[in-house]
Amino acid sequence: MSKNLINRRWVLADYPEAMPDETHFQFEASVPLPVLEEDQILVQAHFLSVDPYMRGRISPEAGYTAGVKPGGLLPAGGVGEVIESRSNLFDEGEFVESMNFGWQEYSVLSAGSTQKVDPALAPIQSSLSYLGMPGMTAYFGLFDVGAAKPGETVLISAASGAVGQVAGQLAKAHGCRAVAVASNEAKLDWCREIGYDIGINYRETEDLPKMINDCCPNGVDVYFDNTAGPIHDAVMQNLNLNARVAVCGVVSLADKIGKPDIGQRYLRQILVNRARIQGFLVFDFAERYDEARDYISGFVRDGTFKFKEDISDGIESMAKSFIDLLHSENFGKKLIKI
Repeated sequence: MSKNLINRRWVLADYPEAMPDETHFQFEASVPLPVLEEDQILVQAHFLSVDPYMRGRISPEAGYTAGVKPGGLLPAGGVGEVIESRSNLFDEGEFVESMNFGWQEYSVLSAGSTQKVDPALAPIQSSLSYLGMPGMTAYFGLFDVGAAKPGETVLISAASGAVGQVAGQLAKAHGCRAVAVASNEAKLDWCREIGYDIGINYRETEDLPKMINDCCPNGVDVYFDNTAGPIHDAVMQNLNLNARVAVCGVVSLADKIGKPDIGQRYLRQILVNRARIQGFLVFDFAERYDEARDYISGFVRDGTFKFKEDISDGIESMAKSFIDLLHSENFGKKLIKI
């Protein structure tokens, strides 16, 4: 079957020195597909995920996983339908999810790195959001790294994003006071709708540390940091005793990859408050994904869980959608419908 199909995909044209734009990506409209080998499947993408971590992957700087070289296929998670199989684990017509789809319409995947998706459980794109990597990230960042306890104040940046939506609802269900930080009032309205107690528009606040103090008069017990940058600096001035900071993302540094992260230092606040700052990757908890997925699925089944998606149509929109995400112009989990 693969002989009759032509793939369309995006590759990296050149490394961006600061914030990337569309000239750093190249669209290839006619790419032959390879013949399947044993234990491989050919999958037609239905949805591709657009994620902030991709900024680090298009830099020559060393990261936690291999980067993309100019001319290379841009990586992405995806969910789609098996249209050809040389594996006894997957049949044609089944839906699967993998982090190895790439920015392309058709993907040849290893059966060993691919998971089945049950369309009867939830919409298939949920495997890229609240039942996938963002949901797992929210769960382990909040409960393991952040060690959130009932009654504590949990502040979450990028609160309306893919991870923030889940983390906020989990915090509220756990008996915490949830504080949202986002870039506009529409996003904050959504955060309040899904259960956040209060919201902070960081773009409309002249004195962000004071605003956080006003909203968190007893200090921040857990900071779920999805952004780094000025929001991080403002929270560091409002830590409570024994506060925990879970560093999940650094999207505000998208134009500074490979350059010194120069900002204010708050070692005295960390010392006096005996605070802990810990970076984490969701892959650190891979053996416990089923635990997190079962926990979140409980809220989905009882109808108390809400989630917003920001969907663009067509593989052609991939590069622009990624750039919009880096500029916080998405509203919810960013997906491409293929």
